Amino acid sequence: MQAQLDVTQMSMTRIDLSRARGRARRRVRPTVRGAVFLGAGAVLFALAWAYEERDLLFVAGVLLLVPTLALGFVLVHPLRVSVTRTFRPGTVSAGSSAAVTIQIRNLVPTPLLGLRWRDTAVRGVTVPPSQPLRALAPARSGRSGAADTVVVSYQLRPSRRGVYPVGPLMLGRTDPFGLAYSEWPVGAPHDLTVTPRVTSLPGNGVSITTGEGSRHERVRHLNNDSDELIAREYRPGDPMRRVNWPATARHGEIMVRQEEQRSHPEARIILDTTRGGRGADRGHDAEFELAMELAASVAVHLLEGGFRLDVVELGPCQLIPVRPLAGDPRVPHDPDDGRRGGLRGDDPASFTGPEGVLGLVDALAIVVQRDRVARTANDDDALHPGRRPAAALGRQVPSFAVLVDVGPADTRDLVAMRGLCQPAVAFVFDTMSADSIERLIEAGWQCVPVDAATPVAAAWAQAGQDKAATR
Repeated sequence: MQAQLDVTQMSMTRIDLSRARGRARRRVRPTVRGAVFLGAGAVLFALAWAYEERDLLFVAGVLLLVPTLALGFVLVHPLRVSVTRTFRPGTVSAGSSAAVTIQIRNLVPTPLLGLRWRDTAVRGVTVPPSQPLRALAPARSGRSGAADTVVVSYQLRPSRRGVYPVGPLMLGRTDPFGLAYSEWPVGAPHDLTVTPRVTSLPGNGVSITTGEGSRHERVRHLNNDSDELIAREYRPGDPMRRVNWPATARHGEIMVRQEEQRSHPEARIILDTTRGGRGADRGHDAEFELAMELAASVAVHLLEGGFRLDVVELGPCQLIPVRPLAGDPRVPHDPDDGRRGGLRGDDPASFTGPEGVLGLVDALAIVVQRDRVARTANDDDALHPGRRPAAALGRQVPSFAVLVDVGPADTRDLVAMRGLCQPAVAFVFDTMSADSIERLIEAGWQCVPVDAATPVAAAWAQAGQDKAATR
């Protein structure tokens, strides 16, 4: 599974990896001591030339020649090593730590002394500064040993989601006199996947908390076709096959599911992945990052509650599970490959079960804001607003929209599809236009106001309030 994930990640970050390789180049420079030698030699050479002092000219030549030879030494001295880098865990959430372990093995029959190492990474990941490396013994023919191999490690704590190339490793060495320093890349970059933070939400997948202190009531079932899908306390005689393990872990006591009419009730998340109307690249804006965190938290909450979840993107579709089942030939969507968005004919990405949780958070790691796809007069959804969403999204299911800055066309589609959403909850950021919010409220959407500083749990708690309280 890890090897499969690494291959997938490499395919998603071709541009970033090429940039990382472009920055990691061999460097040869004099040390401070070598620079002093060169400077003093140049000054003495000028004085000796001006005053025709042969003895002084000899001293100047020595001062210039020794650092030059040292630069040649560190440049051509043979060195071959193998580098293996691993992450533990292989995927982390934003703000969490990952342990990076690097194994360096000597491949030449001579010892390697006086080396220094430092790792490299793209912007957004902080790596430790250059550090000395233990001496490596000569390589043994056909086998490795403790003497010719060294293991170093450090901690990474990425603050934003994404796929970050880490590496290559930079090894440096000085000449025996400390006059020159050479540094060169070894090994290949490896990708660290950073997923959005997932906040544990109160309640279970079929209830919403009002967030009003002691007024902690369960509201209606999210799906009319999934009657009795509520986690309740265990009663003597309940079969163990009905134990709701996620709810049991949250409540600290055994919880069971009541009888279900359908094994997989459905829910829907509508995710605004379109770029803001101001034309700037807002791919790393705080609002969009919180939108990803909010969407991930609600989605995981629903999946753990037993729902099959469809994720509908307003922009060109990018989502597809990056941990496909064995034999599944699907690859991550190319967002520029003629895709128009989930409300304009593209199929939503579907997730279910524990595999769906892993696939969802991994997929959200690479989602960025994309330009809206312009509509034409020949588009069926332009001629008949609301027909395409109804045909594509089908039946009425619980729907949660996370909206950063939707345009008039997307607002019209959301209004038209209100009949397919019960309940219909929209988390609207303060970057949304007042007109769009008003139209959604008039159509029956419960609009929960959110800004870049709103905690995810607080936004979820507001979703349980009456619509009148959110106007």
